[in-house]
Amino acid sequence: MGRISADFSGETVVVTGGSSGIGRAVALAFGDAGATVVNADVEERPKDVDAETPTHKLVRERGGEAAYAEVDVSDPAEVEALVEYAREFGGVDVMVNNAGVYTKSRFRDVTPEEFDRVYGVNARGAFFGTQYAAEDMIERGVEGVVVNTTSDTQGRASWDHSHYAATKGAVRMVTRSAALELAPEGVRVNAVAPGPVATEIREGWSEEASAFGPDGETPSLPLRAATPDELADAYLYLASDGASYVTGETLWVDGGGHVC
Repeated sequence: MGRISADFSGETVVVTGGSSGIGRAVALAFGDAGATVVNADVEERPKDVDAETPTHKLVRERGGEAAYAEVDVSDPAEVEALVEYAREFGGVDVMVNNAGVYTKSRFRDVTPEEFDRVYGVNARGAFFGTQYAAEDMIERGVEGVVVNTTSDTQGRASWDHSHYAATKGAVRMVTRSAALELAPEGVRVNAVAPGPVATEIREGWSEEASAFGPDGETPSLPLRAATPDELADAYLYLASDGASYVTGETLWVDGGGHVC
């Protein structure tokens, strides 16, 4: 079977958290599709196993155009500066708010500091990433697209990451609310909800892993855990003209986990 084919030539795509994991795969996919890619991350070096070349350099090696910006998305001022930096490449046409942090703690053990850190990156980063990107798109008169990364935890309870799940539920509602208000301006806002993905964010996970219970057991999953590359096409689709009539939607890419 074939894969998603999309042409983003002449467009600038900003991917937060693009140095590793899902963000890296998404950034590379947009680069392969002709976009100029801006990877915005707190560090340039990839954390993925067997990955040594920084994302923006790998995009260039594959024939694309890309740049790196050191950004902490929990700081709205840095996100605003990121969008302004993208003006050097024509302005944001597609904003992928993907940066995220994950910590594992029982509900009774989560501290205010831990909650604030996870909330700051995951929820506040997506909120202001959407807001500032949309402002840029509207000011430039382009029909841009925002794609946020939420999670399969947005709609179900799981052990040991209530605080993480709360932020991903917030991202889903940011997506829906922004889509409603920005539709008259021609800006579409959607989200991808990954299930278990073998990335550095969840150290020790593998393609066979799914979700851990209180004793570490692994419940069944209709398919299996994904690799980051299996997520990338979902982002390309939602950002493409093929999804021109799709907004406010969350696309579940979770191996069927949400139907269990």
